[in-house]
Amino acid sequence: MGAGSLGSGDPLHLHLSLPAGTQDPEMSSNITLCPVLEYMTNITGHTSSNGRYIDYASVTLHGLVSLLGMVENAVILFVVGCRMRQTVVTTWVLHLALSDLLATASLPFFTYFLAVGHSWKLGTTFCKVHSSIFFLNMFASGFLLSAISLDRCLQVVKPIWAQNHRTVAAARKVCLVLWGLALLNTIPYFLFRDTITRRDNRIMCYYNLLLHNPGTDRDAACGRRQTALAVSKFLLAFVIPLGIIGTCYVAVSLQLRHRCRQHPSRFVRLVMAVIAAFVLCWLPYHIFSLMEVQAHYDPSLRPMVQVALPFVTSLAFINSVVNPFLYVFTCPDVLKKLR
Repeated sequence: MGAGSLGSGDPLHLHLSLPAGTQDPEMSSNITLCPVLEYMTNITGHTSSNGRYIDYASVTLHGLVSLLGMVENAVILFVVGCRMRQTVVTTWVLHLALSDLLATASLPFFTYFLAVGHSWKLGTTFCKVHSSIFFLNMFASGFLLSAISLDRCLQVVKPIWAQNHRTVAAARKVCLVLWGLALLNTIPYFLFRDTITRRDNRIMCYYNLLLHNPGTDRDAACGRRQTALAVSKFLLAFVIPLGIIGTCYVAVSLQLRHRCRQHPSRFVRLVMAVIAAFVLCWLPYHIFSLMEVQAHYDPSLRPMVQVALPFVTSLAFINSVVNPFLYVFTCPDVLKKLR
């Protein structure tokens, strides 16, 4: 995300190349910051004109994206929530738009972080809250897309059951449960987010994995906790939802083919477009997040990771800006209400 995710998401900031070599076992129990974080505290700000121009461009881009995303998702919430008849479908879209609105509403604070020289000036508590919104959106999006796919599968495979049990009230209860699960999975990211002062007095908002009883072998704790966070979010927010979505899509396709229906409905087209955007925007983020774990052990990966993670985190945020366009262009009812 821009110049490293010291505000939202979890890239490795700008540079991660630690000196080659192994950690002294005696020092492992005495370190106060994880090795990567320790190195990051020694990074100084841009001094070249090219670096400053990149910062100006990044501030402008993130400012425009945040404004566009907030306006888009607020309009979708208003149209779907106030001007359309409430159905199970509109309930799913409403909660997806709410998740995206939360994510885009956090971007102005990250833009401010960039504008003041990559220094977090909004305090530790808001650092935790702000970063957690990114992960809340990540989990909520994956869970809601899974629920949408299961709902469509039940409609096609078990039409009588769906007719008797598929109600707006039930969909709302499912959404509340999914939001609760997303919030529960966000807690570790809230707990381990912290503000750390750099050597040049700029303030970072980043993971501090040595918080909360790291044990005697602190270097091992850094690697173990980083692995747990990266693997769990990859599985829970991406692999499992994608597996559910894929299974439901196959079941629906087979059933429709059996009924000799070749043309998908408008809602199916909408779901397919939203899922495609989800995969394209989030897969690169998860790939490089896992590479970030490996970079803790393999210094040769650090240059690639430090360059790529800021960009793929920004791409993940763009998913929240793309979705409203998909609602409009694949669902004529939304476009009609906007007019």
